[in-house]
Amino acid sequence: MSNTELAKGIYWVGAVDWDIRDFHGYSTYKGTTYNAFLIVDEKVTLFDTVKRSHMGELLRHIRAIIDPEKIDYLVINHVEMDHSGSLPDLMDIIKPEKLFCSPMGKKAIIDHFHREDWPFEVVKSGTEISLGERTVHFIETRMLHWPDSMFSYIKEDGILFSSDAFGQHYATSERFDDQVPLSEVMHESAKYYANILYLFAPLIRKLLKSVAEMNLDIKMIAPDHGVIWRSHIPNILEAYDKWSRNEADNKALVIYDSMWHSTEKMAHAVGAGLEEVGVSTNMVNLQVHHRSDVMTQVLGAKAVILGSSTLNNGLLPRMAGFLMYMRGLKPTNKFGASFGSFGWSGEAVGLMNTALEEMKIDVIEDGLRLKYVPDDDKLQECVELGQRVGKRVLEDFEDK
Repeated sequence: MSNTELAKGIYWVGAVDWDIRDFHGYSTYKGTTYNAFLIVDEKVTLFDTVKRSHMGELLRHIRAIIDPEKIDYLVINHVEMDHSGSLPDLMDIIKPEKLFCSPMGKKAIIDHFHREDWPFEVVKSGTEISLGERTVHFIETRMLHWPDSMFSYIKEDGILFSSDAFGQHYATSERFDDQVPLSEVMHESAKYYANILYLFAPLIRKLLKSVAEMNLDIKMIAPDHGVIWRSHIPNILEAYDKWSRNEADNKALVIYDSMWHSTEKMAHAVGAGLEEVGVSTNMVNLQVHHRSDVMTQVLGAKAVILGSSTLNNGLLPRMAGFLMYMRGLKPTNKFGASFGSFGWSGEAVGLMNTALEEMKIDVIEDGLRLKYVPDDDKLQECVELGQRVGKRVLEDFEDK
């Protein structure tokens, strides 16, 4: 069996984007893949397409197996343009008998491409179609992470085409999870979840429960980005279960930005206090950490402590931007606190506390504001702030 064959007659025909480094604000240092899958049966079927810039690679992979014009069915599990951008050109080349999509998928395809004349076949959860020897069972997964999203399950082979769920932005010439370091795949999976699926945690919990109730014999999970899960399926399902429950580790983040190092000094003193009481601590300077990498750390942290100097009666721009980004992803079940230096007004701490409260993060301190450059006595106050937050984290874990 080749590196691109999932099972007899089922192939990966996608594209690898080695060079992409930004995915609408998400840092993709390892590139990504746009996965598409071809089943050669009585009805030859293509599941999803690729970003329009990579259509040539998709066609090259298909032609190595079969003439694209012999494709009978096209299934679009997700209409976002990295998976449907090639659709108009492929429709002209393939001229499929049917274009399968969810009810919201049809609406989204028409809204994107303005073609109501395509041979739409709308499917809902529980709908099944026969390809010949194989059967496709469709599962709607609305808002994971678009309204149109759905899964396609190949019953005879136990293969779940999972759209954007369980994916990673991870470019590689290998196709399967057991061909690359598991630690890398799990890190990129966590980053993907933290920056794309975090706010849909309740829906993910519901989906995991409903899929379990279906008793599907899942032997492989094939997402639209990254490697295909065949050897470590329990690992990714357990991780999604933990993440969707907003379970965190005994860990605190000190996330800060500073103008003239005063807030930076405060940050390190807060971190020292956390460490003194035995809480694992990461110092996150927004000047050198991308917001998407910070959110990956937020996913596994119990406490989020924010620090910013006051600028123009407000926050430093990097902190303001990060808070807007984090607010949209809706992290929950965390403790928070704020600190910062100021010269004559000092609004930053109050603004950060307000942002945390709006995110339903339990703010356990009024906040610590220090004027200009902190001396040793003031830095000791920062250490004590870290100790108090750390003790609260430890108490929470003892309660459990």
